[in-house]
Amino acid sequence: MYHLAAIFPGIRRIPVPFSRDQVMMLMLSLNFLLLSVETYLAHLVSGTIVINEWIPILFSPAAGVVLLLAGILSFRKRNLAVILANLVFIASIVVGLLGAYFHLMRAILPDAPAGQQASIPLFIWAPPILAPLVYVLIGWIGVSTVWTEEPADSGKLVLNGEKTIQMPFSKTRAFFFLTSIGCLSTVISSVLDHSRTDFSNAWLWVPTIVGIFAATVAFVLGLYENPTRADLITYFCAMVLMILTGVMGLYLHIQIDLTSRGEVVVERLIQGAPFMAPMLFADIGAIGIIALLNPEKVSRE
Repeated sequence: MYHLAAIFPGIRRIPVPFSRDQVMMLMLSLNFLLLSVETYLAHLVSGTIVINEWIPILFSPAAGVVLLLAGILSFRKRNLAVILANLVFIASIVVGLLGAYFHLMRAILPDAPAGQQASIPLFIWAPPILAPLVYVLIGWIGVSTVWTEEPADSGKLVLNGEKTIQMPFSKTRAFFFLTSIGCLSTVISSVLDHSRTDFSNAWLWVPTIVGIFAATVAFVLGLYENPTRADLITYFCAMVLMILTGVMGLYLHIQIDLTSRGEVVVERLIQGAPFMAPMLFADIGAIGIIALLNPEKVSRE
């Protein structure tokens, strides 16, 4: 079903040159390119980037470029494009799991006395454990995107050749579930980060409330095989709120990082509030809206 058209019926008259999967792939490519910058800035906090911290920094731009290349190749050599894309997304999952492991090792004290190896303060002040899992989420969404679903919304994925695999639910519903996971991981990461300030600023509650609301709405929508227009409107509004929350967070973080005279100091941008981090809310919101696009193939005739 073309869910976005169910919300805005007039959109059916607008010709769309790309399929939903192609738009999603382009979005994921952009994600990798932006992650390279965000990860580099995040790893500069310690002052020195060690060897394992270079893994995501170097992988991200390479992954983005390869995905763009795969998108170009898909018009003539789809099988090769699928292989390249899957390799990138599987590698992304591995990079994310490795990153989560490295961050976790920084959050525990294995040599401390029993009962003190791990604590809530350690998890709050350590490198964000959930942050690297963004790579896992992108890889998961990417693998779900690569394979063609025929017919649309059937859950039947066409593998290389004529082999097919029947999934328990449609690709659209899978995107809703993955969006919910993205919202939940984002809000948990936000809560851990904002816990450093004891939520003294009332604005810090906004991303928490919006994130929980969006995660719940996306998950419930994924349970519905035939959602109503009211369900889709609620979901769309939740994703718009995610985007607005990200933009608002970007503005507030930049304001915190500026000097009293409104000047930009590189050290404050690196050591202060991570100005790109709130845009993960906007990123997940955009992915959630892309899931509403027409799942049908675009005719090239």
